[in-house]
Amino acid sequence: MTTNIKNLFKLKSIPIETQEEKEPEVLKTEFDTNGESPEESRKRTYHESGYRDSSRTNGNHATLSICLDAVYSKFQNEEKEMVEKQQKLKESYVNEQKNKETEIKALTVSVETKEDQLKNKNKEIENHQNQIQVLKAEINDLPRNPERHNVKATKGASTKFWIGAILLVPITLYLLTFYISTSYSAFFKSFDAKVTVIQSVLDARAWERAWSEGFIEGAFVSFIPFVFLGLGFLIHMFNETKTWVNYVKLGLLFIVTFIFDAILAYQIESKLYELNKTFNSPPFDLKIAFTTIQFWGIIFAGFIVYIIWGLVFDFVMKEHKEKDKIKNEQEIRQKNVLFLLEKIDVLKKEIEEILANIGSTKEIVIKTRGRIEELQNIIDGVIIPTKDYKLYASEYVQGWITFIGEKIAVSRTEKQTMIDSCIETYNKNLEVVGANSENQNLVYLSSL
Repeated sequence: MTTNIKNLFKLKSIPIETQEEKEPEVLKTEFDTNGESPEESRKRTYHESGYRDSSRTNGNHATLSICLDAVYSKFQNEEKEMVEKQQKLKESYVNEQKNKETEIKALTVSVETKEDQLKNKNKEIENHQNQIQVLKAEINDLPRNPERHNVKATKGASTKFWIGAILLVPITLYLLTFYISTSYSAFFKSFDAKVTVIQSVLDARAWERAWSEGFIEGAFVSFIPFVFLGLGFLIHMFNETKTWVNYVKLGLLFIVTFIFDAILAYQIESKLYELNKTFNSPPFDLKIAFTTIQFWGIIFAGFIVYIIWGLVFDFVMKEHKEKDKIKNEQEIRQKNVLFLLEKIDVLKKEIEEILANIGSTKEIVIKTRGRIEELQNIIDGVIIPTKDYKLYASEYVQGWITFIGEKIAVSRTEKQTMIDSCIETYNKNLEVVGANSENQNLVYLSSL
């Protein structure tokens, strides 16, 4: 770069004259002022100023540094007075400032919108939390006051259910014991005249003896009680839907089960009759069976009990259904609670994102406002175009060096040393004012 500057300030071959031949104040070079542009005129003025200032100081490079500072100040003042040029230079900064102000308005609106969203989401979370509290209170209160929550269920259904379930257990065991014993006695047992009627009908070892006699006998005796339990279950099923068809089915069911019980009672009573009959006793038939107490006792000991079992089972199932209504309503509310909790989690994540967005947006607003202040300082100050200052400063230094070349009567070596010192001083000045940049579009601000 130093070589380029040296070339810039390279002097033409001009004969060196003694100081006695010419006075320092008189300029040797003449300038044609006809048809000059303002820029050419300005360049000439700086060149002349450099030549004149050099003549006054005999080309002293130390004095050149002070003169260049004055040149820079003069250039600043000139640039400040050039209103149109300053406006043109500042046009891009003014446009950027307007864009930044528009950007801040948009960002401010965005922040306000986000803050409104934040308020709405916080309010939504509060509403969800209130709903959760209400649902939890309803879950706890449902078993005690179902009607308060529009649930058509009987209060205290749980207590009735457990009472019925407890009663169902011994009745079921009774039916299992009764029908295992009576079915074995009716179809497989050989009666002994030495035992009582009760012992003949109810055999404590009926199930064991049936399996010892064979698989068929054991299976028949083991599974026949479930037929009557199934009949009791059908009582519940037919009674669940109250239609005349189901009532007819229920009536037929009672008739069939009564007949089945009558067959068991008839079989047992006929064996007892054959065991105790005499030569004068008539053959056993239904007429004789209907007149014996044991016959009706066996029928009602089974028939009435499994009807009771069916009715208790029906009651338990109804109570369980009432209990299920409350339980289902509790589960529905519990699901709603979980759903609301999930929504709250989603809302909290959205709030975190909004807060982060608001924070980043506010940071951008702060940076943008800082940039607007910087732009305003630029607009309020004076923009110094780098390439222009370097141009006029170089003209000044050329004038300074021209005087050295023309008027300083020293050896060529000493003269070159003076020129090199001036160029070095010129470069330092460019560094100090920030104009020694290769970027020709760079501008510098000087607040005046």
